[in-house]
Amino acid sequence: MAHFAQLDENSIVTNVIVVSNEDAPNEPKGITFCRELLGADTNWVQTSYNNNIRFRYAGVGMKYDSTNNVFYEQQPYPSWTLNTSTWNWEPPVALPDDAGFDDADNPTEYVSYTWDEDSTSWTNRTVLSLT
Repeated sequence: MAHFAQLDENSIVTNVIVVSNEDAPNEPKGITFCRELLGADTNWVQTSYNNNIRFRYAGVGMKYDSTNNVFYEQQPYPSWTLNTSTWNWEPPVALPDDAGFDDADNPTEYVSYTWDEDSTSWTNRTVLSLT
């Protein structure tokens, strides 16, 4: 099965569909099939469920960067910067070390934080007891 992402005029993914390999033996034929099915004026790019092309599988709301040929999430906060090695957005301040499970093998609590854009810091430390 082949997967194709529909893009709007700003290269934002609006839809992802599955196409049979018979209808999409390669990307150009898959794009033609998608246009015949959903409109000649639509814009399509193949995506890989196994992340084999374009860095990661496309999801609705993601951005397609045609220059770098990758899909990535939209910027979550104005202060965050895009790491072009991982194609992930990174905060200006690292997440505190105690975030996550307290013990991977035998967790008893989970610690989470919320990003506060006004103070550009992690706030609202929440501890969820798992016992």
